[in-house]
Amino acid sequence: MLFEFSDEELAIRAAAERIAAERLAPLAARLDRGEGRAEFLANLRLLAENGFMALNVSPEHGGTGAGSVAFALAVEALAYACASTAVTVSVTNMVGEVIQAVGSPEQRAAYLPRLAGGDYAAGAFCLTEAQAGSDPAGMTTRARRDGDHYVIDGAKLYITSAEYAGVFVVWAVTDPTRPKGKGVSCFLVEAGTPGIVIGKAEEKMGQHGSATNAVHFENCRVPASALMGRENDGFRVAVGELAGGRIGVAALSLGIARAATDAALAHVVERRQFGQRLADFQGLQWMLADRATEIEAARLLVLAAAARKDRGEPFGKEASMAKLFASETAHRCTDTAIQLHGGAGYCRDVPVERLARDARITRIYEGTSEIQRLIIARELLRNAG
Repeated sequence: MLFEFSDEELAIRAAAERIAAERLAPLAARLDRGEGRAEFLANLRLLAENGFMALNVSPEHGGTGAGSVAFALAVEALAYACASTAVTVSVTNMVGEVIQAVGSPEQRAAYLPRLAGGDYAAGAFCLTEAQAGSDPAGMTTRARRDGDHYVIDGAKLYITSAEYAGVFVVWAVTDPTRPKGKGVSCFLVEAGTPGIVIGKAEEKMGQHGSATNAVHFENCRVPASALMGRENDGFRVAVGELAGGRIGVAALSLGIARAATDAALAHVVERRQFGQRLADFQGLQWMLADRATEIEAARLLVLAAAARKDRGEPFGKEASMAKLFASETAHRCTDTAIQLHGGAGYCRDVPVERLARDARITRIYEGTSEIQRLIIARELLRNAG
């Protein structure tokens, strides 16, 4: 398939690359050390002002309206410099898309301009629970109707951007008598609503700049107007939005993979052993050739899924393929980059060490590699049947 990017898509990629080089890359190492939060939030504001927080949201609501291909190009460019920033942008775009897709006109008017314009530093997607990760239909968070309100009780786990999100999209069981996954509803809950308690930040292996927290709901009362879409129809919404989010994680993985491979290329050209450049050893050349081939294949999978989404075609299987292959490629590329750096690659002052830690979560969040294989196989067997 031949991809010819529009002028708008090319401009968005160029702007993302410029911001990534000028603002994100110089900060990435400090974020990894737990520093630079103020600068990180300033960068999120800058990205919002340049249209990156609502790339697939209609201009009517303050978004860019550029589509999923532009979104994938932007996230890849940002992740090349800083995965922590890229995942924040990706999740915030997910939040904007779900509000646009199922929110009421009042909800769209109230929340989308704030996300798109940077009034909210980020949006948060509250689905995962301690006993409902790969099986989100098993959630136990409850939302009971109480007059003109719903009262939410429960806890969500591993929520990206929870510390600085302005609005949370929250899934909760509204009818526990229904079959699993059939009685789930979706709510919009603003930060600062009484009853929301943000837990301490998780001490993660990588992507340290992106806060990840538990979010507790303790007798959290929200107006009935906070319900998005139809009551008890929320799980269908979640499944649909996860597919879109997988394009984002696939693009993020691609950015990390490319950064690691570029670092490895620069190192083997410069470093000499046994009287010659590392780049002159055929065995190392083959390692790089394999990684470069996988990067190109991952890019085509990401773009194919994004293009199908833009055309309004089913894209769930393709998004899972892209996410699976790109995240596994990021793992192989960062591992190869460390190997080619030798002992230096294992040291924290060399960027490939950080890239390897940042890449590891891509095989887990937005659905593990094993879950992606199940989704792909299910679609293949459905078509075969």
